Amino acid sequence: MKKYLITSPEFYTQESETFAEKLEAQIQKHQPDFLLYRDKENANYAELAKTFIAVCKEHQGVKCFLHQDPLLAHQLDAGGVHLNSTQFDKIAKAKELGLEVIVSTHTHDEVNEVQSLGADYVTYSPIFPSPNKGIPKGIEDLKLIVKSLNIKIFALGGIVDKVQIKAVEDAKAFGFASIRYFF
Repeated sequence: MKKYLITSPEFYTQESETFAEKLEAQIQKHQPDFLLYRDKENANYAELAKTFIAVCKEHQGVKCFLHQDPLLAHQLDAGGVHLNSTQFDKIAKAKELGLEVIVSTHTHDEVNEVQSLGADYVTYSPIFPSPNKGIPKGIEDLKLIVKSLNIKIFALGGIVDKVQIKAVEDAKAFGFASIRYFF
């Protein structure tokens, strides 16, 4: 099962060298397969994105994604972009740019739609209770969606321990994504 580490400004700094050191430590500790640089409030996003990508590229086989901006992801050679649930219209452009695409989804209809639009992966959330993220979908719903669709699904939301990871694995999800588990 794949591990998808999502950064959060709560756990990092906006200073490039310290950011790189903290990110490197988490990569060494958790060995994620996918990494997302996510920081919705940083005016210096592009600069830290360069640092993020440089650290990612030091690790063979790790897939590197930027948040919400296909053009920046392409320009910086990130390899992929993670779009939010209001950006379905950017899937085609991201694919034209040669990027892998992950899309945030919250309903079966959304997963079905982004699959038909050509996304490579989805995060489906929240699976477990997560602050300010609504009613959890639960493992049974995750099993149902994994069984009924062909797109690769990362379970997201409230995944903070190995018991939850095992439940996601037993549901046959492609992987799990988390912020808090990795920090």
